[in-house]
Amino acid sequence: MTNRAFKTGESRDQASLLPPRIEDYVGPDNPVRAIESFVGALDLAKLGFRHADRGMEAMGQPPYDPADLLKLYLYGYINQVRSSRRLEREAGRNLELIWLLRSLKPGYRTIGNFRKANWEALKAVNRSFVLLVRELGLVGGSVVAIDGSFFHGDASKASIFTRKRLAEQIAKLDLEIEAYGASLEDNDAAEAEADRTDGPSNGGVDDGDDVGAMVAALMAKRSRAQADLDRLEESGETQLSLTDPDARLLLKSGQGVAGYNVQAVVDDKHKLIVASEVVNDSSDVGQLHAMAKAAKDVLQAEALQVLADEGYYSSLELKACEDDGITAYVPVAAGRPAKQGRFSLKDFTFDAAADAYTCPAGKQLHPMEGRWQNTSGRIEIRYASSTKICRTCRLKARCLSPKASLRTIARWEHEDVLERHRMRMQDAGELMRRRSAIVEHPFGTLKCRAGYRHFLVRGFDKVRGEWSLMALCYNFTRVLNILGFEGFMACMAKAFRSHFAARPATAGCLQLLLQAFWTNMLVRPLIRRLGLNPVG
Repeated sequence: MTNRAFKTGESRDQASLLPPRIEDYVGPDNPVRAIESFVGALDLAKLGFRHADRGMEAMGQPPYDPADLLKLYLYGYINQVRSSRRLEREAGRNLELIWLLRSLKPGYRTIGNFRKANWEALKAVNRSFVLLVRELGLVGGSVVAIDGSFFHGDASKASIFTRKRLAEQIAKLDLEIEAYGASLEDNDAAEAEADRTDGPSNGGVDDGDDVGAMVAALMAKRSRAQADLDRLEESGETQLSLTDPDARLLLKSGQGVAGYNVQAVVDDKHKLIVASEVVNDSSDVGQLHAMAKAAKDVLQAEALQVLADEGYYSSLELKACEDDGITAYVPVAAGRPAKQGRFSLKDFTFDAAADAYTCPAGKQLHPMEGRWQNTSGRIEIRYASSTKICRTCRLKARCLSPKASLRTIARWEHEDVLERHRMRMQDAGELMRRRSAIVEHPFGTLKCRAGYRHFLVRGFDKVRGEWSLMALCYNFTRVLNILGFEGFMACMAKAFRSHFAARPATAGCLQLLLQAFWTNMLVRPLIRRLGLNPVG
């Protein structure tokens, strides 16, 4: 045995460093084969991918197969590679990608344009995988949690203007223009005095021209700011983004993000994302019913329990959920009286028979005439106490505001919905503790493990397409971890066989899937146990 100081590698002059077949580049249980099988079973034309239905008779240079580009993106997002330029490099040096794409090397423009042009199809693929997960029984379909998380957009805070910021900018520009205007007047006066006294010249340097150019530039900047402010006034929008037209400055807990608010519904069983949407509003109010209904539809659940934090509390949203058979659990936000240390609505008891509220002191509040509509559009009945009684009440300091002479309570015309909700929330402590464990898992995984804290594209459509890729790859990786490679491949075969075998339009896709499984010798026994006939 020859003694060596260090371990030595293979000689670079060796004839072959790689296996002679591309098929041998990846092992039989490599997860990249799961990507190949999944994409091979999709009807890309039906999902809406461009060029998916292109025939052999088409003229000109053929495009890349959308299946290959979709495989590239799935592999990239699962492995934290999102940039089109990085994906181009990986396609030429990554053995798994060389196997997956069969040595194809698309350029970064082709890769980037695929993501931009097929945003709607990417959403459809994400939904189709959720449906598959449902068929595999990996979702409970009875309890889900909803939450939102801010993601940075492809825009900076400096590129987003509010009306207040534009008004302040215009006022600052006015001061600068006025200062330069005064400088011009002083310069003109100095030149006039020099001409009158025939004093020495300034060496040919005309400071007035420089100042005039600065004033013109400031005036142009002010005109643009005024035009942006006028556009905001006309549209009714509160913000204007110059880089990404749909990105907004989102504020929560004193911190701001220039980007989007991603809403996600996560199933309780395996923490899989079953529904999601991208909005550009800081507040989660108004999102509860839409997200819960989307989850209920995709899960095909007759009844659904939805857990959310107090940021989603809205009486109108709670009623809409109840009307659709959705039981919502949302903590009730403390109202102004409670925050001020005074009695709140929960301290008053309603007597339906007497149509009156009873206060903590045992006195009644009776309905006032008429109906009122509040700022959110709710029709309310107002109940009021007596000024005489409140003036002498021993609990006055804990009930009335300093300027009030009597106590009033507004009762919504559908207050029974809120009363049922308050009763549910009394015993919902355990559910609320489960909520954060359910819904924070995907966001924590995507942001901390994968590093997906921002979007690479601009505009609602493209951003929603990229989010669909993120959610799909999270679910895909999660299912692989839950089932294991062999279990995933076997369940995929069984699910697609039962779901698509009776459909002639998808028979070709099914055949591709089964062929991919059969060529993988590792899962041949599993396919036999499932009673499937090998193809090819």
